[in-house]
Amino acid sequence: MVKEFNRKIILEDGQEYYGYGFGAHNEKVCEIVFNTSMVGYQEILSDPSYTYQAVVMTYPLIGNYGMADDDYERNTPTLGALIVREYNDEPSNFRSTATLSEVMEKFGIPGIYGIDTRKLNRSIRDFGSRKVLITDIFTPLEEGIAKLKSTNIPTDAVSRVSCDKIMISYAETQKYHVVAIDCGMKMNIVRSLNNRDCKVTIVPWNTPAEAIMALDPDGIFISNGPGDPTDVPETIQTIKNLLGKYPIFGICLGHQIISLAYGAKTYKLKFGHRGGNHPVRNLETGKIEITSQNHSYAVDADSLNGTDLTVTHINLLDNTIEGVKCDKDKVFSVQYHPESAPGPQDSAYLFDRFIETMDKKQTMGSCENETNLAEQKRYMAARPSGLMEEQNNA
Repeated sequence: MVKEFNRKIILEDGQEYYGYGFGAHNEKVCEIVFNTSMVGYQEILSDPSYTYQAVVMTYPLIGNYGMADDDYERNTPTLGALIVREYNDEPSNFRSTATLSEVMEKFGIPGIYGIDTRKLNRSIRDFGSRKVLITDIFTPLEEGIAKLKSTNIPTDAVSRVSCDKIMISYAETQKYHVVAIDCGMKMNIVRSLNNRDCKVTIVPWNTPAEAIMALDPDGIFISNGPGDPTDVPETIQTIKNLLGKYPIFGICLGHQIISLAYGAKTYKLKFGHRGGNHPVRNLETGKIEITSQNHSYAVDADSLNGTDLTVTHINLLDNTIEGVKCDKDKVFSVQYHPESAPGPQDSAYLFDRFIETMDKKQTMGSCENETNLAEQKRYMAARPSGLMEEQNNA
């Protein structure tokens, strides 16, 4: 007996795809995108950068190893929806504590399986990312299109997924203090910094520069996150006010925010970069890195002219900007995710470079303090004793 379809998706151009529901059975309008990863659906589900997005997995079998408590990127998944070819609800993994469907139902994330994901992904590549309605099988096409036209994708994604108060993640050995601006940060980034002797103070996305400087950091990190980087002018202004004061490292959305802070521009890609197989050339070494990516926007190459930024990395698939730096200000960033280890360790050196930059600043700062103290002592010794006593009394 053939199982009858009970769910469908409707695209803005009127295309319909029929399938079977799993996870939550609510109706939702999202931006449809695709991901080319062969594994890691749990990390994708819990990556805040997918907020308000319906992800189509190009790999056909999803759910087969369940969900493990230690593999979440954030404890509260904010993925819009998940669309797959084949869903397995009987995972065979000793680490699994729940099925994918159970977790999606808990967090109100609808899923649909049984559709032709190859055809759907080709449609996204040909016509670009656009709005999609995940709905019941009985929803009329005209009604679905009307809902798509009348529903706008929210622009508050970063504020939705950022922390709302300061949090601290301690390292076993704390040699450096990094303030991380949380725009939707993956927890493996924090672990990567902790593993390099960094105490990480995580602050909300709209924390002003004065509050960050009051924390006395050795370096500033700007995280990944969802949406259009121009939707967070507060974060851009914060970085403008911090340029040149501390070493700064940005990943993904953080890379775009740094570029905007220097006066460059960003634009939306046709269907974005999502997956763990993007080749990137490091222009400084000539080496090719296999990278993990997740973004819809890119830095405009022409807009970098006249800024203090230089290009360090290029995507070999479409020649988009993958990295920039400003040596004068001790600032650098990459568009991809070095913490995701797709190579598997091609890009880990970027965290080490951040550490080296903070090391140099600590050394220079120590030398400057010693020089200033010596100069102050010589100056005070040359002053009349009455003036010295006056200062001491003051």
